[in-house]
Amino acid sequence: MIASVSGTVLTRRPDHVVVDCAGVGYRVFVSLTTFCELPECGHPVTLFIHTIVRDDHIHLHGFLSEAEWQAFGNLVTVSGIGPKVAQAILSGIPPVELYKAIRAGDAARLTAIPGVGKKTAARLVVELEGRLPKDTGQGEAAEASAEPLGQDAVSALMNLGYPEAKAKKAVDRAIKGSEAGMGLEGIIKSALKAVVG
Repeated sequence: MIASVSGTVLTRRPDHVVVDCAGVGYRVFVSLTTFCELPECGHPVTLFIHTIVRDDHIHLHGFLSEAEWQAFGNLVTVSGIGPKVAQAILSGIPPVELYKAIRAGDAARLTAIPGVGKKTAARLVVELEGRLPKDTGQGEAAEASAEPLGQDAVSALMNLGYPEAKAKKAVDRAIKGSEAGMGLEGIIKSALKAVVG
């Protein structure tokens, strides 16, 4: 799984960038937010990557900020929201503002985002509200540190043969019930108990 790409910008488009990494050009889909902050062609760049694997393709979605990368990872877990819609959402609102709107249940703000209708806004609130930080200070920092652990734990369960949906549910339950500072191994063990039980 590709986690990041570092190289030289070859081409820039509103929806994607091609990065030359040691002679190999990687096409990476980007949000408008990332596109606007990209360096010009010929300059170095490093992108956080979320890899989407399908039967007929492998797509790389890249972000300059870790916060946007994490928000994308959250969005694609919501039923009915695929990578293109998730990227469109992040093109219309920064992660912090998105989280504030979800916490507040602000349907008007959410439906103002391109690609988000009333049903999608409702799903965002219902499916993501419990996984967002409680506040905009230390809570968001805790969310940022916990999110990669959760993704690693889900990946570990999937490698053991558990379906993605079941793995995510078990890991979410394990993280909510975990003690502060619990590491990846502890989360995986707790999630395995949940998924087996």
